[in-house]
Amino acid sequence: MARLNPWRWPVLGLAGLYFLTPLAASVVFTLDVPGQGVTFDAYTQIFSTDGFGSSLLLSLELAVATIAVVLLLTVPAMVALRLGAPRLRPVVEVVCSLPLVVPPIAFVAGIGTVLKWGPEHLSRTPLFQTLVAIQNPGFPVVLVLAYVVMALPFVFRALDAGLRSVDVPTLVEAARSCGAGRRQALVRVVLPNLRGALLNASFLTLALVLGEFTVAQLLGFQPFAVWIVNVSGAQAQLSVAVSVLSLLVTWALLLVLAGFGGRTRTASRG
Repeated sequence: MARLNPWRWPVLGLAGLYFLTPLAASVVFTLDVPGQGVTFDAYTQIFSTDGFGSSLLLSLELAVATIAVVLLLTVPAMVALRLGAPRLRPVVEVVCSLPLVVPPIAFVAGIGTVLKWGPEHLSRTPLFQTLVAIQNPGFPVVLVLAYVVMALPFVFRALDAGLRSVDVPTLVEAARSCGAGRRQALVRVVLPNLRGALLNASFLTLALVLGEFTVAQLLGFQPFAVWIVNVSGAQAQLSVAVSVLSLLVTWALLLVLAGFGGRTRTASRG
């Protein structure tokens, strides 16, 4: 390992150049206007462009809902799998990895077929109103359901890594011996030890929702990623500025989640 130390900084420097050089070039392109010099007009126009606030707010709402739903589904299931049926883990892993195999185009084509099939066969049933409600443009629940499926592989990997580093059966048995029920053992003992895995799963889900374009575009909704593509056809500098801003917004949200997780760990230790 000592022989690798001299190569650490050159490798990190090359990685930094690889990632930061395109970003720096994009920023220079948006700021340096020929004949005008340095100007921030490309960034100031973003906030006055129609749809910026509503699309960003919609993406954030979809991200929060997706994170909540996918964690509520996977955490109890994986803890129960770890406690009662560890031999079924390969089966669950294959099921959760299926979204990586199915192309997004095929996935959204299947969703669109189901949504079109509903009015023809469910128009006289109560399920028709449910089908209409989940397609509400103000908050399309169908996108949340689609994003939950798409996030399953990443959430599974993050939680599985966290569960492998924690002796869940011993923690649960210790909590039960102290008089705690299964729900209390899960909430007060297991989940605090999975805080890092939960944050990683939330990071990955947030990045997926904010950057997803195909499903939302083909289903006819306009979250932030779709709005960026629609705006990009108007002005080149404005489109690049929007892309830079979206990247900075994603980083800022990830830093907020990381800071929240760090404060929670400090409070729990205190």
